[in-house]
Amino acid sequence: MSDALPGFLHTQKQFADYVRDPDASQAPENLEKRRLKIYCDLVYNNIESFLSSGFPVLRSIYEDQDWHELVRDFIRSHESHSPYFLEISQEFLAYLQYEREGREGDPGFLLELAHYEWVELALDVSEEVVPVSGEKRLTQDLLQQQPLVSPLVWALSYQYPVHKIGRAFQPQQPSAEAVFILVYRNREDQVRFMETNALTVQLLNLLQGDEGLTGEQALQRLAIESGYPDPQHFVQLGHEILKKLQNSDVLF
Repeated sequence: MSDALPGFLHTQKQFADYVRDPDASQAPENLEKRRLKIYCDLVYNNIESFLSSGFPVLRSIYEDQDWHELVRDFIRSHESHSPYFLEISQEFLAYLQYEREGREGDPGFLLELAHYEWVELALDVSEEVVPVSGEKRLTQDLLQQQPLVSPLVWALSYQYPVHKIGRAFQPQQPSAEAVFILVYRNREDQVRFMETNALTVQLLNLLQGDEGLTGEQALQRLAIESGYPDPQHFVQLGHEILKKLQNSDVLF
């Protein structure tokens, strides 16, 4: 049996290489071409279908031929590190970030759009939950309590307005200023996004710190750090932001 193992491994590798890249690989001997094609189609169609559903906006901006060339190159050249089907999107993002060289037809926002869509999928399948006990936690003054940041919120910064990109809107140049977006999953398990600004992201970072700041303390510190001339007025404005974040389940 041990003498036959190397031959088996060779055939197995030939089979895997052929399934990944049938146009450039030699088919294993003594295997019917019809059956090999079935396996090739199954592998490709399953991966392509998952990527199309996981990156729907990205798929929509590519013509069919270009999209299928992109998926085929991913299958052919990327060495996945996870055996889980749900992590194909993460492997695809790694391929785009570290392996795929820029090609004619690739938009400048390719990586940022792919990352944004991956975040939406990652939040959708995350096993984290907003604590049920937090539902009535902030029934009093948000300023006097310590608001907690949901484990299901990501504060993101991009050069392109990725939340607006689609078939009909494809910016050719980055925005003049950074685009800040909060992507989160609410208590109804719906993934949502909120366009925001750098100060709100800084506020969330302060609240996520280990100092146990109340809402008012965090806003006062942010007012000082940003050089706002009237800290008390800043606190009043920030109070409205805290309430908006709480109503969206970003804070609890």
